Amino acid sequence: MATTSLSISQARRLALAAQGFGVDRTNGVRNWLAARNAIERMGLLQMDSINTIIRSHYMPLYSRLGAYDRGKLDARAFQAKGRELFEYWAHEASLLPMQMYPILRWRMDRARRHEGIYKECARLAQERPDFIKGILKRLEDTGPLSSRAFNERGSGKGMWDWHEGKTGLEYLFWTGQITTHSRVGFERMYDLTDRVIPAGVLNQPVPGTEESHRELLKFSAKALGVATESDLRDYFRLSAADVKPRIPELVENGDLIPVKVENWTQPAYVTPDLRLPRKMSASTVLTPFDPIVWERKRTQRLFDFEYRIEIYVPAHKRKFGYYVLPFLLDERLAARLDLKADREAGTLKVLGSYCEPDLDTSFVAERLAPELERFAQWLGLNDVSIDARGDMSKALKDVRR
Repeated sequence: MATTSLSISQARRLALAAQGFGVDRTNGVRNWLAARNAIERMGLLQMDSINTIIRSHYMPLYSRLGAYDRGKLDARAFQAKGRELFEYWAHEASLLPMQMYPILRWRMDRARRHEGIYKECARLAQERPDFIKGILKRLEDTGPLSSRAFNERGSGKGMWDWHEGKTGLEYLFWTGQITTHSRVGFERMYDLTDRVIPAGVLNQPVPGTEESHRELLKFSAKALGVATESDLRDYFRLSAADVKPRIPELVENGDLIPVKVENWTQPAYVTPDLRLPRKMSASTVLTPFDPIVWERKRTQRLFDFEYRIEIYVPAHKRKFGYYVLPFLLDERLAARLDLKADREAGTLKVLGSYCEPDLDTSFVAERLAPELERFAQWLGLNDVSIDARGDMSKALKDVRR
């Protein structure tokens, strides 16, 4: 790119293209190679426990590729043979390609020094080192176990019950001494890291902390397309202290190019090899934890789309609904959908549908309706139902008649 300024439309297209949007999503089921390439492009899939529609980490691949076999993702993430992904703290708890493992070792090393981790994890490790050793020994002797196996209180709250056993496991997870062997009902099964991560990955040279930060920032810049310093930090949850010295180094080395973006008050950066698409063609729903929207301030800056998840808002105070997904239409976030997968009825329920104020509801509905059908089919649901709530419900019903 030979420009020092970008319009907001150009910035949107850069961001969407960098994230892998714009491919034909309607030409059959995508194979694992396409899915792996998409994951490597994003760098991670954020995990989340909410299952109103489907676990969130499955959706970014669908949003970029269309239909794909979720079992293939499970196999590469949670089965010993052919494992290509590992779980660790990146943006949040995330699935990452194995090649990212060495450049996250600095975070594991810091955790061993009781830095950058939950206070209760650090406190337990400092005050009860023998307890931590006991957890490791039990895993060594028995193999994969969930946190329930270490819950002496027997409360039965599973992954949300932070008893001492769970806290000790999380400390060991942070430090890289144990990792996710598999998940059962979304609950982690922990095991020793050297039983899960291939030896060839564990034995790779480990970059120093500063070099790791530079590599993560370069990756973030490529994955985001155009980004401010805060955007770059947020992608892998780096601190300001870690990032501020590295940005000038990357600029001086030519790895980052400063640019101005229309209406942005902060400087932005792009990578030197980035290409600006002339247009963006997309039509897909997005999980709230998709990298293109997960940082809400950036989402508003980039798309003029104020997005808040209302799960923890009392029902009578919600503006749009419990689990609201944005609808990406070309280079705009054009609508919001309160969706629920009713598996017993085999129906994708559109509990509410809201068009952005400056767009034509009929035009958006014409593009959205077939996407809802594709989404339902991929989820294994036989039907789509449209409730009356929202200004786009009538237009959606008209299109589907």
